[in-house]
Amino acid sequence: MGGDLASSLISSSEEESLLEQEFPELSLGLPPVLGDDGLSANMEDSGENGVVFGEFDDVGRRISSTSLDFKADQRRRRSVYRDVLNSYDESWPRDLISENLYEAKSEILSYIPGAWIEKVGGMKLSDYDVPNTTSLLLIGPKGSGKSSLVNRISRVFEDDQFASDRAQVSCSHNSSVGDGTYFLQEYMIPRGSTSFCLFDTRCLSDDSSKNMEMLKHWMTKGVRHGELVVRDSDSSTLKTRMMCKARQSGYYSSEIRMVNFVIFVVNGLSVLKSLDSDDEAEKNYTQLIATTFNCPFLSFKDDKPVIVVTHGDLLSIPERARVRVHLGELLGIPPTTQIFDIPENRDLTTKLVIVDMLRYSLEHADRNLPGKKWFLGKVCAVYLRACLFMLIILGIAIMTAHIRGTGTHHAQMHRAPPAHHANAHHGPPPLQAQTHRSPPPLQAQTHRSPPPQQAQTHCAPPPQQAKKHRTPPPSTTMDWRAIRHLWLGSEYD
Repeated sequence: MGGDLASSLISSSEEESLLEQEFPELSLGLPPVLGDDGLSANMEDSGENGVVFGEFDDVGRRISSTSLDFKADQRRRRSVYRDVLNSYDESWPRDLISENLYEAKSEILSYIPGAWIEKVGGMKLSDYDVPNTTSLLLIGPKGSGKSSLVNRISRVFEDDQFASDRAQVSCSHNSSVGDGTYFLQEYMIPRGSTSFCLFDTRCLSDDSSKNMEMLKHWMTKGVRHGELVVRDSDSSTLKTRMMCKARQSGYYSSEIRMVNFVIFVVNGLSVLKSLDSDDEAEKNYTQLIATTFNCPFLSFKDDKPVIVVTHGDLLSIPERARVRVHLGELLGIPPTTQIFDIPENRDLTTKLVIVDMLRYSLEHADRNLPGKKWFLGKVCAVYLRACLFMLIILGIAIMTAHIRGTGTHHAQMHRAPPAHHANAHHGPPPLQAQTHRSPPPLQAQTHRSPPPQQAQTHCAPPPQQAKKHRTPPPSTTMDWRAIRHLWLGSEYD
């Protein structure tokens, strides 16, 4: 079915006949005119043919190289097809299958997010952004069986084969009735657990651009339970009906979950039809799968989504193997380990395939968990601490400079006054001498007329002149120096 086990025993002779039936070119050699060396096997060497062989020697080498590549590719395909057929071998003892199923289920039931993180690159568990619940997103074309897969997975872990379906299954493929799920639905596995959940989504559109837009929104913004998915291409009647249902429900979850891994569900019967049919609509099915699968938003680094093939119970084992081999070549993934065939069966082998598929998905989800965003926070914190430290140092330096400048200023203030007083004391006498000496000639002219008045005017000015020269100069100099020390600092002294 997928992974390692399946549901039918195939003998070696039947295997060879199936290989020849599904890949008839494998039983065919090169054209009769060409041998293994790329030259004609029926032509005899002669004089006339010698010229022909000489002219077509290079062509023969090119044909030989091409034939070798063709043979190598066909051998590889034959080997892959044989491995896929062997995976449907049910020769395993039932007790061994039951034991393997029990152990695999125990690992899934004991799973917690981040349990399978690979500690590489010096990273620890605390360095990853581990979610509270691992979210697996189910996507697929219309009628691929996403909702049915949810119900089968739920039954495997609840051990209740008679439990009611959790997801609503659409049994009609009439577009006028609807195309199944319109609201994002979250299903915890198992019921009541919070370890991981499945998100059932609306089917893919025939328009690849709309699918890219929808997938980009889910993968970058996250998914939310109960959210309505409406497309621009929906008819007005459908939009009105969906909006009415949305108002009636009146509830959607406020918690947004980021998608951790993607499960791509495809209909095996539709894939087989696209291989053998000439109808363009049926051929477009595999083209839609390939275009959507290669959407860069669905991949986590180098890990691509896992493929689940449904409706295998409607196909024969060779057809199921052919579908898986074709999808592996189309999508560039190994069909034996990344493509799981899960039919509508309830046997132990199908249950084991379901558990193996979940184990694969959860392991890759944990392996691609993003790192915490503490790098930016740590850098910002360090930067803020550095800035704060620099501001503190700068403040201390300013305060120290101010204190030292103030001390220097006070010291200069204590030393400066004697010099000013000396200048004020020694300065005026020459002025007094000058003013005292200059008047005598004038006094000699005016002394004759009013002697009494001249004596009074000569004695009065000296006290006034002394006051004028002693008081203003010190006060003007002191005010200027005080302003310079307070505003410019001691270094401008």
